[in-house]
Amino acid sequence: MRLVTFSVGPAGPARAGVRVGHRILDIETASRVKGEPLPASMKALLAAGRGAMSRVQALAKAATSGAGPFSHALHEERAVRLLPPVQDGGLVGHDARIAWPKGVACPGCLPRLAFVIGRRGQGVTKEGALDYVAGVTLLIDLAGGAAPGPGADSQAALAAAKRLPGLGALGPEIVTMDEIADLGELWLTCSVNGAERLRASTHGQVQELPGILEEASRGTALEPGDVFPTGAGAARQVLGPGDAVECSIEGIATLRTTIGAPGEA
Repeated sequence: MRLVTFSVGPAGPARAGVRVGHRILDIETASRVKGEPLPASMKALLAAGRGAMSRVQALAKAATSGAGPFSHALHEERAVRLLPPVQDGGLVGHDARIAWPKGVACPGCLPRLAFVIGRRGQGVTKEGALDYVAGVTLLIDLAGGAAPGPGADSQAALAAAKRLPGLGALGPEIVTMDEIADLGELWLTCSVNGAERLRASTHGQVQELPGILEEASRGTALEPGDVFPTGAGAARQVLGPGDAVECSIEGIATLRTTIGAPGEA
């Protein structure tokens, strides 16, 4: 599945959704058709567990085969605003413009593969770590921090995951694990103004994740909706005002953002 957080209109509330072709199905609204409402927020939906995910999958399948009773819950993608799939920190979503603070030098960006936790876990082992992952998304990190690696202090690792960068973009969706045949056989790319600047295998990033989750879960539990960025070894890309940045998991998802001029509202 492709899970998104979206809003209808500039001031609309954030809603959890699932892609149905080129449309977005409002999960909570669609679930009310059968009188059993699912949560309207992504974190609450993930916390509701695998049963809730199975229901979302069934709703998406039903809406694909015939909109019928779900027509009021379907939105054309061009008519919605895609927000960060997990809302935390000062990040923007897909196709949004980042207003860079006035008086601060323009950033470089670090493209990252990010893993979204799907269930609570403490004392997670490396061998079972991926069982706690709901899916992956993309992060264009403008904050400059490095991802916590294996051997990092557990509290610091979890805090880093929960804080996420204060500036950057996250999205466009959470691609659930069942949609990806082999996480280690993908390519992470980054383009600036249409020119490819980076192409790197996800193999190393996937390998570092179990150690991160093991360390992070020793003192504090992993929680549904926690996001763990990886890719500390990727090359930082230098940016300037007006630059358009695209970060992709090749063939699967693309996240776009544009750097605004310093002080731009």
